[in-house]
Amino acid sequence: MPEVPGETASVRDLEGSGEKHEISTSHQHDDPFGDEEFAAVRYRTMAWCAVILIVGLGLIATYTGYVLGQFRLQYPHVHNMADAGEVLMGRFGRELFGSAQLIVLIFVMGSHILTFSIMMNTLTNHGTCTIVFNIIGMALMFLGNLPRTLKNVSWLSIGSFIGIFSAVLVTMITIAIEHPWRGDIEPTNNTSFYEGFVAVTDIVFAYAGHVNFFSFISEMKEPKEYPKTLYLLQSVDVAYYVVATVVIYYYGGQNVASPALGSLSPLMSKVAYGIAIPEIVIGGVINGHVASKYVYVRLFRGTNHMHQRNLLSLGSWVLITFGLWVIAWIIAEGIPVFNPLLGLVTAYAASSGSS
Repeated sequence: MPEVPGETASVRDLEGSGEKHEISTSHQHDDPFGDEEFAAVRYRTMAWCAVILIVGLGLIATYTGYVLGQFRLQYPHVHNMADAGEVLMGRFGRELFGSAQLIVLIFVMGSHILTFSIMMNTLTNHGTCTIVFNIIGMALMFLGNLPRTLKNVSWLSIGSFIGIFSAVLVTMITIAIEHPWRGDIEPTNNTSFYEGFVAVTDIVFAYAGHVNFFSFISEMKEPKEYPKTLYLLQSVDVAYYVVATVVIYYYGGQNVASPALGSLSPLMSKVAYGIAIPEIVIGGVINGHVASKYVYVRLFRGTNHMHQRNLLSLGSWVLITFGLWVIAWIIAEGIPVFNPLLGLVTAYAASSGSS
């Protein structure tokens, strides 16, 4: 067979038959799918996806959480990120880490206020002004923050977990029924740097509980038991995040609402949000407690006021708690681009502690 210019030919014996066949080899090392710019079917579509980020960041967060626990055992006086910063970098580190922790917690408190207003608007069909719902949410979480210890809050957190677990479970089941898959899922999607950045910081934010870990360890009866609680938390977190993400996106598609509870029918959205009320309120209470405790300990550490029930100690706690919730409300209410700003704050402060 004559050679085509630009091609080379190889001769192979097929199955030992003695027949010789020439095979063109000029394109053996070319891309097997060729130019796909205008192709109807494209094969090169694989890319890193959110599931990989969820699992990868979850593993990193587990490791860093373990490191925080070991650090706390070596330095038992550490109660918060500011104390850890002082051990690492002196007074500068104390102010840097302490301010970062407080900023993150205030923004998380603000996010719970906003979520509460979204929930109330859904349940009441926008029965009144959103500002009113924000104030009601702030007041409820402030009242939940009045106890100075985590003893009662820890029991409330059980109800918080049951609430959010059940709400997401209802969301997954309902979205699968209401939005049966039609085969139009897009595993990859072109996006801008800004949208991709915010999406990644949302995942980092989901693991940002590390800013609370030192406070939790400080109030544990047996701090050495901390690794067990960490492994339980992170294993449940990662598994739950992955399952919820895959199921909701699989059926809800790329246009799923945020929060995903808003992608359901009006009735089922109300059911899911109603079940999630404990998490929305108690989650805010826990973060508010840690923020208030940071300021309170900073003011009264080493004094008898830490353990007394007098006007100064109780009044200071109430004023600190109220002041922080008012700041969180102002930030959440007054900043029109709160969600992107929350992502930016997460990237700045939360990632240093969780990943």
